[in-house]
Amino acid sequence: MAQKFGGKYSPGGAQGASNDDGFRNAKRSRAGGRVNLLFIAPLPLIWKAFTSEPIVMAQYLIALGILSLAAWMTREGMFAQEAYDARKVARRPSMPRKLFGSVLTGLGLAVAGFAGQGPIEAGIFALVGGLLHSFAFGLDPMSDKGMEGTNRHQTDRVARAVEEAEEHLRAMSDAISRAGDRSVERRVTAFQSTARDLFRTVEEDPRDLTAARRYLGVYLLGAKDATVKFADIYSRTQDAQARADYLALLDDLEENFAARTQKLLLEDRGDLTIEIDVLRERLEREGLHRDS
Repeated sequence: MAQKFGGKYSPGGAQGASNDDGFRNAKRSRAGGRVNLLFIAPLPLIWKAFTSEPIVMAQYLIALGILSLAAWMTREGMFAQEAYDARKVARRPSMPRKLFGSVLTGLGLAVAGFAGQGPIEAGIFALVGGLLHSFAFGLDPMSDKGMEGTNRHQTDRVARAVEEAEEHLRAMSDAISRAGDRSVERRVTAFQSTARDLFRTVEEDPRDLTAARRYLGVYLLGAKDATVKFADIYSRTQDAQARADYLALLDDLEENFAARTQKLLLEDRGDLTIEIDVLRERLEREGLHRDS
């Protein structure tokens, strides 16, 4: 279905609309042109395969499959690293996908080299291809980040809660795309940015999970369900009242999530002030003892 483009400065656009359209703190994904090239580069093997005898054809097709899998693993590794880099507190990816991508790239080139040249050439292609892949895309994060002095059990609980919350946000994005309204999609993205601010606050101090659990679970689940229902209704009827009600819901949710994030930050700041005051009192006592 065709979508009408709209925005703040478009005819009929809301001149008083907020400038925050969901791109706050946005960064360009590194899983772009270079990774997409990995999917395109092996395609000439199709021509080589179907102009060769059956055994060689099978080898070229196997090489094509391995290289395509390597490209997919590399792309997933780039996404995992971006998620890791975006957080101040993060665990290393459970699977070193970029490393597997390098190994598979070398293996795929080895099979292609064996089919077209020979075993010596296959070994050279494998070594050079794997090394170049590692230099081009780097290695996976190999250590946890920002977890010094934290309770591992607490961080595990936070990781599970945040992952569940991210699933709700992904479901919201999938559902709202069916509505066919770009301005509502941008509004959902803006709310998701506010929700992720709360995620990052909880990740930085896992003790905040208890106070934020309803927001990461019940409230986001309700937001996801409301988004699914709105998308189903609006895609069929273009009901203006349903759209207004849904946007009002997003406004309320965003205001409450932002308020909860601010409250947690203030509480953390209060804890720091208490720690500083206690330490100062101890230092003053030590000073009095030394003077005496």
